[in-house]
Amino acid sequence: MAYRVEDDYDYLFKVVLIGDSGVGKSNLLTRFTRNVFSLESKATIGVEFATRTIHAEDKVIKAQIWDTAGQERYRAITSAYYRGAVGALIVYDVTRRLTFENVEKWLKELRDHTDSNTVIMLVGNKADLRDIRAVTTEDAMAFAERENTFFMETSALESTNVDTAFREVLTQIHLVTSKKPLGGGDDSAPLPRGQTININNNDDVSAVRKTNCCSP
Repeated sequence: MAYRVEDDYDYLFKVVLIGDSGVGKSNLLTRFTRNVFSLESKATIGVEFATRTIHAEDKVIKAQIWDTAGQERYRAITSAYYRGAVGALIVYDVTRRLTFENVEKWLKELRDHTDSNTVIMLVGNKADLRDIRAVTTEDAMAFAERENTFFMETSALESTNVDTAFREVLTQIHLVTSKKPLGGGDDSAPLPRGQTININNNDDVSAVRKTNCCSP
């Protein structure tokens, strides 16, 4: 009888977290990898990463998730940080409009340093702070459709959609890698497209998969 050892896996995928400082990247990372949230979390200095293993179809996928500070003074690490990444979550704070406006800059930087088939998820974090929301779901969804990325709103505090967001990215990476090698430079094979998906009954927390139009 064959036994699977703890560190045995079929795929190792590097996923990066990017976005302005203070949007909750580190709490998303710890919530997904350790189911931990800290109100006392400090700004990330340099680079941190954590891992978690999931199952997708009949494969075991180990995610290596990298988190870096959003402050400009750490931008010198850009090339090494992005190298080898096959997925990314671009995170903004739904209560701070500027963090959403800066997503376009982060997206450009990501695309400048990664393969064209990299799976990208736009993540609106802190969706639990409904009373002080500054970015509507509709605005973010429209941006995601225009830029052909996935989109989801999360709350690391309430653990809403965090697991789903990471799993969606990892599943989509698996779909891409099962069809063609990442890094092949072939832009003719687009990422899988789908319909709008609703994760729960909270109108403020929803998700959309890449599509040319949104279905209710």
